[in-house]
Amino acid sequence: MSLDKINSVINTLESHIKNHNLSNPKVSKSDIAWHIDHSLKVVNNVIIALQNSDPDTFKNNFSLLGKVFFTLGFFPRGKAKAPKHVKPPEVILKEDLNKQIHQAKTNIGSINNLNKNAYFKHPLFGHINKKRVPHFLVLHTNHHLKIIDDILKK
Repeated sequence: MSLDKINSVINTLESHIKNHNLSNPKVSKSDIAWHIDHSLKVVNNVIIALQNSDPDTFKNNFSLLGKVFFTLGFFPRGKAKAPKHVKPPEVILKEDLNKQIHQAKTNIGSINNLNKNAYFKHPLFGHINKKRVPHFLVLHTNHHLKIIDDILKK
């Protein structure tokens, strides 16, 4: 999966910032700002983890669960909880979302320069290396974009 697809989903997140305060409790306990903020925190934290990883410690331990979800092309709703470091704050400011968008675009641009075994450790999927990261980021972001779309359908 190309970096163009990651940039595309980031641009779609950015287009939803204008709706950041909208919510629909029948769809999600969280408003659109939460889904945008969380998605951007995941993108930025994953890429920073790739940048800081030691490629020599990469283990090809990608889990069966990861392979299933990557093959299916989606994550089921309501089955996982966001780790603390990618949970949005209580108050999410539009300015903070815009800053994170800018940071994500910059970080995405750095992926091609990383070692092929740069990786991050996913709590369920194991080590995800540079080759799999674009697919993961697109799947994860699309998961939240679908929720945003459902919130907007109200």
